[in-house]
Amino acid sequence: MKISKEVYNKLLNNSITTKQNKYKNKKVQYDEMTFDSKKEYSYYLKYKLMEQAGEIKDLKMQVPFTLIETFKLQDKTYRKTIYKADFTYYDKQGKYHVIDVKSKATRTQVYKLKKKLMAWKYGIEIEEV
Repeated sequence: MKISKEVYNKLLNNSITTKQNKYKNKKVQYDEMTFDSKKEYSYYLKYKLMEQAGEIKDLKMQVPFTLIETFKLQDKTYRKTIYKADFTYYDKQGKYHVIDVKSKATRTQVYKLKKKLMAWKYGIEIEEV
């Protein structure tokens, strides 16, 4: 069966479903990187400039911290629990900073629990911006 290009495109477009972001933020593409929000992107630019100016060093993005290791209980395996920091860096005094770009909507119960686990396990207070 042959169909016209117009009909094909219409069918193709109707089959694509777009999912609205859970927190209504818009992803940003920059320099082959994807940021979860415009706010996260703007903080990346700020921290990059601070690093270039020598105010901070060793800027990293999406740094994983294992909060609970994988474990087995009876016949069930529980996967490890990870917290991913949006940014980490060291300031001039050598203090390690863990940064999470947050809005009110993203301060979920799960995030709050992970924040407590970070403080308990690593002695690190997550800084929210």
